[in-house]
Amino acid sequence: MNKEQPKIRESHIDLSWKRYLFPPIHPEGIKIVGVILAVFTIFGLLFPWIWFIGMPIVVFAFYFFRNPERVTPHNPHVIYAPADGIVTNIKEMVPPEELDIGREPLTRISIFMSVFNVHVNRTPVSGTVHALNYRPGKLLSVADKDNEENERQEICVRMHNGTRIGFIQVAGLVARRIYCPLKVGDKLKAGEVFGLIRFGSRLDVFLPKGVKPNVALGQISVAGETVLADMSTIVKKK
Repeated sequence: MNKEQPKIRESHIDLSWKRYLFPPIHPEGIKIVGVILAVFTIFGLLFPWIWFIGMPIVVFAFYFFRNPERVTPHNPHVIYAPADGIVTNIKEMVPPEELDIGREPLTRISIFMSVFNVHVNRTPVSGTVHALNYRPGKLLSVADKDNEENERQEICVRMHNGTRIGFIQVAGLVARRIYCPLKVGDKLKAGEVFGLIRFGSRLDVFLPKGVKPNVALGQISVAGETVLADMSTIVKKK
């Protein structure tokens, strides 16, 4: 007698217009949007014409801090994109010493976020926060340059198999603050939101030695979904 096959669960994915017009926003964005709205409300009571300026700014602030739902497949061998944007640079670089991922040149993938991209950042792999290092600095263009003087937050996550993945939030020309509340020892899941950068900025990811990038220059990346690299090749070699 054949065993009864398990029933396939029906999809409950929201595909309504609300998904696209009213996405959730990051908690940090709620604070900022609230302050902007309060300021324009006060001045709007005195000068009604100011709403013609205020409303577009409030709408843009809401749009900027949006945190749309992302689905990250469970694959322990994959490094996912930590940011939405464009892959602007793939090159061999010596990682910062503070990341504790070695002093040999590694492949670094850079993703540039314009002011129109989602600026919520997601961890590229699952694991434990191994190292954190904040560097204050200048606010220079990061669109196509390797400025080492920019403000940045360096992060290293140690995966369950011991592999350490380093990635960096880099503030850009109009960025004014990097937000990263992580602490050493925090547990993270691939695709989990870990911070954001306000306005134009960049995310760098260092691939482990021997791992080749799975993206090309100019490619659009989606945080938590785009596969930057597959580490299963080096796992098999071991």
